[in-house]
Amino acid sequence: MRYFIELAYNGKNYHGWQVQPHAISVQEVINKAISTILRQEVNIVGAGRTDAGVHASQMFAHFDVESPLNDNFTYKLNAILPDDVVIFNTTLVHNDAHARFDANSRSYEYKIWLGRNPFLLETSWQLHHQQLNIELMNKAAAILYEYEDFECFSKVKTDVNTFNCTITNAEWIMKGNELTFHISANRFLRNMVRAIVGTLIDVGLEKITIDDFKKIIESKNRSNAGVSVPAKGLFLTAVTYDYI
Repeated sequence: MRYFIELAYNGKNYHGWQVQPHAISVQEVINKAISTILRQEVNIVGAGRTDAGVHASQMFAHFDVESPLNDNFTYKLNAILPDDVVIFNTTLVHNDAHARFDANSRSYEYKIWLGRNPFLLETSWQLHHQQLNIELMNKAAAILYEYEDFECFSKVKTDVNTFNCTITNAEWIMKGNELTFHISANRFLRNMVRAIVGTLIDVGLEKITIDDFKKIIESKNRSNAGVSVPAKGLFLTAVTYDYI
């Protein structure tokens, strides 16, 4: 029997989603918690991978068990998980359902606080003095719709068959002092969102032009793009499926 879990986590204390040697991950702590409750080894499969320090306000994962889960399974799971990982619900799905491969789209937000806010130090990148041209940043963001190959924003050493992604939303929204970049696509490359944000910040600081931004994408060269902005401002915010 296959179950989906919907969850959220603060990524500060984790070396990303994926299990890895000699480092704590979100996937590892959930595997251990479920295995403890069910008294059998369980390995969950996530909708994707987030890097060290990246957060998720909505993530999905699936796992298999031989017998139906009790109604209080989610409650028990939250009781033994650390406070920075929360399970919202557990849903029985068809046996072929797959948290990663069946996802139609994924959405991220990158949060920037213009000024200083001691209460948002762990969940936003704070810019104290820079003046950003947000109109230019949105014009550059709209250019992302015109392309599919985003190799220039991908980690150099990554094992993928294609660098093609279909971006369906990319925009900056300002509310008070909070500037948030919203982006949705069918898939994302490793480090892609943080590299896009870093390059769009260069546009906003008027270090590069709109034409420069196009040339960077067309170059397919990571060294031409901007820096990878800090992980703490990045949130996976939505994963969509046909059956959930």
